[in-house]
Amino acid sequence: MQFKDIIGHKEIKEHLVRTVQENRVSHAQLFLGPEGSGSLALAYAYAQFLNCENKQASDSCGECSSCRKYGKLIHPDLHMSYPFIAKHKEDTAVDYAESWRKSFLSNPYMGLEHWRNQLDADNKQVNINIAEAHAIIKKLSLKAFEAEYKVLIMWLPEYLDTQGNALLKLIEEPPEKTLFILVAENQDKILNTIISRTQLVKIKKLGYNEVAHYLMTTEHLSDQEASEIAFISDGNLQEAFNQLHSQTNNQFGILVNWLRFVVSDAGTNMISLVEEELAKMGRENQKSFLFYAINMMRQIILIKESLSSLVFLSTKELDFVQKFALHYSIEQIEATINLFEETHYFVERNANPKILFLDLSLQLTLIYKYKTFPKGTQYI
Repeated sequence: MQFKDIIGHKEIKEHLVRTVQENRVSHAQLFLGPEGSGSLALAYAYAQFLNCENKQASDSCGECSSCRKYGKLIHPDLHMSYPFIAKHKEDTAVDYAESWRKSFLSNPYMGLEHWRNQLDADNKQVNINIAEAHAIIKKLSLKAFEAEYKVLIMWLPEYLDTQGNALLKLIEEPPEKTLFILVAENQDKILNTIISRTQLVKIKKLGYNEVAHYLMTTEHLSDQEASEIAFISDGNLQEAFNQLHSQTNNQFGILVNWLRFVVSDAGTNMISLVEEELAKMGRENQKSFLFYAINMMRQIILIKESLSSLVFLSTKELDFVQKFALHYSIEQIEATINLFEETHYFVERNANPKILFLDLSLQLTLIYKYKTFPKGTQYI
């Protein structure tokens, strides 16, 4: 993984290169960035540059023995740690190394749900267990095999929990030429004792133009298609991939039919659509559909606020949101967005989809047909 392969983040790349060139590499760093921003890819590119045998002015050479091994994630001095499903208490990340390599090399912008799907996690929880913490201590206590630096990249230390205390001394006083890179998405869920021992590198979400350009050049989408997905994904390349792969699911058609049944209180049709379409999508497609629906509602708000220049939609979608905006109030749209976000939350937590979407449909019917709004502190 080279810096040139990663979308955007010009200033971050320059900063990381300078730390190596000026010999100011902090032994423990926290790469903090939202899902799909490329923070994990940056961590790998940084480690590769650090150990490159023929460093270029702004990137690793990509051709030396070290770079070739890094490119395949098989370098003996590169150690990887990540959440996994421990079937036995002695299981460690090494037991899932082959799946990890395939997942990362095919999608370096992957999110946790994408990784969970590679593990066939179902409803099981992933974490970084105490056996993994002990394995890290053992591996990093050994001398480097061939590189100048031993590197440990830990993805999502949020799942380390109290087991992270076992690593505190190692993080604070590591062996010489040892680099810890923690790649996180939520700083609030990381142990404060770990945060205080690391140097923070903040990574912002990708820009709209960066995502759109990537989709056009790499995925060969039209300008219109790339614009739509880039806007909906909001800087999250993993979500852009989700949207790209779900395009064949006719999200727009399902959403339009669903809302038509909702606003007319067509109970039988509504139940049929929930049972035959929404409930059978599968969790990831349900999440993608809700994400799409939320963004369509936001487009309607932009139309109602006379901000049409910020709307990036196809002709049929634009026609729909313009008509919908004429008939319903911002209060109704905002209440709908809140319900969609709440439903997305419960889908992630494996709620029964038939019950969940039927309840959502009934609540939407109250909002649009009878102008009755949910009661709760968020509406006070």
